[in-house]
Amino acid sequence: MMDSAALWASLPVPAFLIDAWDKIADVNAAGEGFLNTSRKALLGQPVWDTLAIDAPIEDAFARARVQGTPLFVNDIDVGSGSRAPLQCGVQIASLQGQEGVMLLMVTPRELAGRMTQTHSAKSAAASAIGMAEMLAHEIKNPLAGITGAAQLLSMGLGPEDLELTDLIVSESRRIVKLLEQVEQFGNLTEPEFKPVNLHDVLDRARRSALLGFGAHMTITEGYDPSLPMAWGDADQLLQVVLNLLKNASEAADPKGGHIHIRTFYEHSFRLRRSDGTGKLLPLQIEIIDDGPGLPENIKDDIFDPFVSGRENGTGLGLALVSKIVSEHNGWISVSSVPGRTVFRLSLSRVPRDAKPQES
Repeated sequence: MMDSAALWASLPVPAFLIDAWDKIADVNAAGEGFLNTSRKALLGQPVWDTLAIDAPIEDAFARARVQGTPLFVNDIDVGSGSRAPLQCGVQIASLQGQEGVMLLMVTPRELAGRMTQTHSAKSAAASAIGMAEMLAHEIKNPLAGITGAAQLLSMGLGPEDLELTDLIVSESRRIVKLLEQVEQFGNLTEPEFKPVNLHDVLDRARRSALLGFGAHMTITEGYDPSLPMAWGDADQLLQVVLNLLKNASEAADPKGGHIHIRTFYEHSFRLRRSDGTGKLLPLQIEIIDDGPGLPENIKDDIFDPFVSGRENGTGLGLALVSKIVSEHNGWISVSSVPGRTVFRLSLSRVPRDAKPQES
């Protein structure tokens, strides 16, 4: 006979048993991970106070209990007080043999969608960057000549004409800067994997931000002191965090805003590949800001190259972030509404048989 406890623990999606008074009677390991809360803390809690479901589901839930019929709800946002909502499917059914007890399962849609999106982004990046790198060298040489010629012309011009040569020089330099970013994107080396203290990386990024582009921001931390070492390239992960902090700082009101950096351990977070294998990514970093949120027209494509929500933005910052995280075999996701944008990085811990790459 199959062990029901083992079956319950092995369910790959968050699952909850709800008693006749709509309180949580049990939760599996995936449910603990989804809510980032222990089973002990969840037992006895009102389910509708614990799960934030963006749909009027309580009445339908009550009817399903009375009628004994299953209920399926697709594409609704489900979250909690400790995590941003994800688009999910929700399945509800009566538990056979226990009157009034209901089984509620949550299936996050985000991972499957982002897997396809990440693959498309990487393909688009390879094509776009390949062409851009080929053109960059050819464009930079004549730009240098144009800039030099404009500077020579400016020596004998009056104030009105100087505005034109200054415009030529400044715009040429802006184009060169863009081309240099394209080259940096394409020339990024493979990660040099070593044990990494993520809190050291985050502290370096925070100090750098407060001394530069984020001087107008308030940056706070909520670190899990027991977080194990990550497996990755510290310099490249620093580049990821700096890009995310810079993005949040530039989107904020010029008078200032708030960024909260949070770390925690989510033991059930596993990235499943198309071949059925999976990789555990328990180390979580969230960078949360109170800015205006991502524009609706680019929200689904924000990690694609050359997609930017800012005037004169290159659209390479978040594409570079996605590329680095992908090469770390990690995961990045974003949820955004006005007043709360959350970028979440999921990374692996040091393997037991880890041997750092030689320089």
